[in-house]
Amino acid sequence: MNDLLVIAFPSEQKAEEVRQKLFAMQKEYLIELGDAVVAVKSEDGSIKLNQLFSTTAIGGVSGAFWGLLIGLIFMMPLAGAALGAGAGALSGALTDFGIDDKFMKDVTAAVPAGGAALFVLVRKMTTDKVLEGLKGAGGVVLRTSFEKSKEDAIRAALAAQAPSA
Repeated sequence: MNDLLVIAFPSEQKAEEVRQKLFAMQKEYLIELGDAVVAVKSEDGSIKLNQLFSTTAIGGVSGAFWGLLIGLIFMMPLAGAALGAGAGALSGALTDFGIDDKFMKDVTAAVPAGGAALFVLVRKMTTDKVLEGLKGAGGVVLRTSFEKSKEDAIRAALAAQAPSA
């Protein structure tokens, strides 16, 4: 079962720093992430989502490849690649993967201008080691689907004093 964790930070840099820490922990098999998105609220109130990958770009590349192959059959490889890229990009733009974009924008609306929110979809984690890695990261937990004891432990770890190097 996946669990959702949303943490608000005063800046995009701090949210990105914590996301990179989570990626490093994932490489050590301490946590398995389903998705990790940094949502940034600009000074004018607009919200930008920094996703792990662009479904539009992936769709365009995939569509171009298949369009080229089908175009070769009909002796029109360039036209096939162009049509395939367009169709793939459109399909990718309409696809939502991981955490729902509308949900992320709605939650990020509560973040002060210039701030950011880190949305993490956790598949599995070694709780004690992950919390040790997040110790002193700062941030405020906005939403979570973890049980109460884990939620309290996450809040305490984020608020704790950072370990000295």
